[in-house]
Amino acid sequence: MTIAVTFLPRTGPAPLPPVAFIGGGNMASAIIGGLIQQGTPADAFEVVEPFEEARKKLAQSFGIVARAEASEALSRCGVVVWAVKPQTFAEAARPVRTFAADALHLSVAAGIPSDSIARWLGTERVVRAMPNTPALVGKGMTGLYARPGVEGSDRSMVGQLLAPTGELLWVDTEPALDAVTAMSGSGPAYVFYFIEAMTEAGVEMGLSPEQAQRLAIGTFTGASALAHSATEPPSVLRERVTSKGGTTYAAITSLQATDVKSQFKTAIRAAQKRAAELGEEFGRD
Repeated sequence: MTIAVTFLPRTGPAPLPPVAFIGGGNMASAIIGGLIQQGTPADAFEVVEPFEEARKKLAQSFGIVARAEASEALSRCGVVVWAVKPQTFAEAARPVRTFAADALHLSVAAGIPSDSIARWLGTERVVRAMPNTPALVGKGMTGLYARPGVEGSDRSMVGQLLAPTGELLWVDTEPALDAVTAMSGSGPAYVFYFIEAMTEAGVEMGLSPEQAQRLAIGTFTGASALAHSATEPPSVLRERVTSKGGTTYAAITSLQATDVKSQFKTAIRAAQKRAAELGEEFGRD
């Protein structure tokens, strides 16, 4: 007896369409580098970058020939990633709109409201992203908001595009991106600030700068990994380390006496407020 066997093709994410980047700086390079490591060829990208030095860097790093101005070449791209400075977005949008009317537009420009982006580009297929600098090493945390005109397949494409940069979190309302900006967008600076303080304290207590910095960075790395894998909230993890009358208890009591937690929350609120202000400032025509 002969048995017919049919092998079904493996299913997986559809290949990305050609991707355009308006701006070829660090964040664009992080995304491009991650995709190239996963097998995307260099000729799948179009990059518009006005600065010659940045164009040379893209050529050296990835073999990408970037262009100084928007051109017909953009019309082949299914996704346009906006990695420009907020104050230059409106001006950069005018020439690109001509060539990318049918594309999905993903903005990583801080503060620019999607209403403004949709108006400047003449499309409702707009997603805003708030990444952070650890994306440069594949450990980023990116918040995302999609306008109602963005379909499920568009969301999947954005997820595929940004996956090499780290973790992704979709939010339901655009104002929530201001909180994302204040927490994860600006957040690496808070961590570096505390690493600075710990390093300085270590040196003051007799360690070498190299020893103190290694201890500080290693402590943040390990504690973050533990918090990420644990089922308990950070407050419980902290309590487990804080034996009454012990060294950690002395440190936490000192922090509580100066109300560091409240001051830190106030600082994050200040960042949220400034994020909203930037949207109003740069979102005007």
